[in-house]
Amino acid sequence: MNSSLDQVVLNFDKGSLLLLNLCIAFIMFGVALELKLAHFRLLFRTPKPIFVGLFSQLLLLPLATFGLIHIINPIPSIALGMMLVASCPGGNVSNFYVAMSKGNVALSVSLTAFSSVMSVLFTPVSFTLWSKAYAPTADMLHSIDMDVWDMVIKIIWVLVIPLIVGMTFGEKLPELTKKISKPIKKLSILIFTSFVVLALKKNFDHFLAHISAILLLVFLHNALGLISGFGLSTLARLSSPDRRAVTIETGIQNVSVALVIIFDFFDGLGGMAFIAAWWGVWHLIAGGFLSYLWSKKTIVP
Repeated sequence: MNSSLDQVVLNFDKGSLLLLNLCIAFIMFGVALELKLAHFRLLFRTPKPIFVGLFSQLLLLPLATFGLIHIINPIPSIALGMMLVASCPGGNVSNFYVAMSKGNVALSVSLTAFSSVMSVLFTPVSFTLWSKAYAPTADMLHSIDMDVWDMVIKIIWVLVIPLIVGMTFGEKLPELTKKISKPIKKLSILIFTSFVVLALKKNFDHFLAHISAILLLVFLHNALGLISGFGLSTLARLSSPDRRAVTIETGIQNVSVALVIIFDFFDGLGGMAFIAAWWGVWHLIAGGFLSYLWSKKTIVP
């Protein structure tokens, strides 16, 4: 694979980057509107599916990604992008897809909540650990000034604080929350999709030059996430609704967080940015298709 993407950077002005940060915070605010403390208490009532889901998303997916990278040997910037995506928490549309697939929505929402909060440490630590364990990406990180604690603070600002604000808003103003929850989710997805389209459009020549490799790698990576989630939950003998929730939560990643990190800490490094941006498009397609298939099947305990 051509290594030119290791030198390509996707430049955006400060206004665009500020808009991206606000967009991510807005998305998490929308997700948090439907979160309740009961979703966190689910850990104590039914701990097994929660632990299986978190293990699948936070540990198994990064490990499987590391294995995939060793098999296909992508260029360092693309490998970094794959590792970062795998280290991110669950995506904001996972709960909708789980509901569509007749899965356990309460489990899905709980996993999204837990993974989002835990991502404050898990995302930077997991990404740094796996990146330094692979020689080509370790060499690239040596030339990049990346402070793990700065990344922690960034995740707190764009994920945790909006999560707390959204939960508080939903608790204090339940009637208003019912009215604005769905429109906010639709608007946030539209804004994020628009940013991804703009990023690809402004750098279309570079994207076009590497499109075949990027499409294939994201397809394989996303399929690996879905298969890992389904395989682990099946081995753990979870119920069919729980398996569907864990599968979708593992295959739907919050790539918006990845893009914030890529532009703030890696100056929009080409391979990383293209992988994360296309992940943001593809996991919606793959997750929607899988959910549609499951919605047509009868739940088997």
